[in-house]
Amino acid sequence: MIADSFNSAGDIFASLMTFIGNRIASVPNDEDHNLGHGKAEYIFSMFISIAMILVAAKLLFDSITSLISGAQLSFSWFLILVCIITIITKLCLYLYTHSVNKKHPSILLEANMKDHRNDCVITTFTLISVILTLFGIYWFDGIVGIGISLWICYTGITIFIESYNVLMDISIDSKTKDLILEIAHSYKEIQDVKDIVSTPVGDRYLVFITIGLDGNMSTFESHGLADELEKSVTKLDNIYKTVVHVEPQ
Repeated sequence: MIADSFNSAGDIFASLMTFIGNRIASVPNDEDHNLGHGKAEYIFSMFISIAMILVAAKLLFDSITSLISGAQLSFSWFLILVCIITIITKLCLYLYTHSVNKKHPSILLEANMKDHRNDCVITTFTLISVILTLFGIYWFDGIVGIGISLWICYTGITIFIESYNVLMDISIDSKTKDLILEIAHSYKEIQDVKDIVSTPVGDRYLVFITIGLDGNMSTFESHGLADELEKSVTKLDNIYKTVVHVEPQ
């Protein structure tokens, strides 16, 4: 129950950090930040992940200690009520975020939606552990505590890796790169795609493409083709902006 309460408290902290991060990330680009402030949410996400990992480590230690020592939980109908209210609340939050995410697709909304869904499962197991104490089965509470702490730790590590990758300018995935190549090769004038370089801007990417064109093509024609390619690639969902460089061959 304590582990589940820490998990819920962590959700509040994560939502607060997400709110602050999104407010900063939504600030338009300026002279000092030409690509906007999109990475702010990942900086705050890293704070969240570190806090989650530390909390998980403490909960895991306490749960193992409780299991070894054979600590007994006193049954309470109040705990049953709290679990039921928590499950209903988290289920409502899941349904709400699911509907919002369908209207306004977002990585952060999808993550929160899955988190609310997982919380429903976790609190259900907590409810079962409380009910079992009524029949003198106390060890299950320690097992649930260990399970919840491991889940919090796994979630924290996942968020940390995702944030780290973005802050370290991870490249676009191979599927998106193949789509860009497919778009580029659809122009018969493009003789070669020499290079594709990308950098994350929030949850999307800034892409630099170097293409090879006929050296006899006029500057006006080559720049016009580059502009068309930029517009086509930028239409992809996870592309923030595209810059095309032309090399005559």
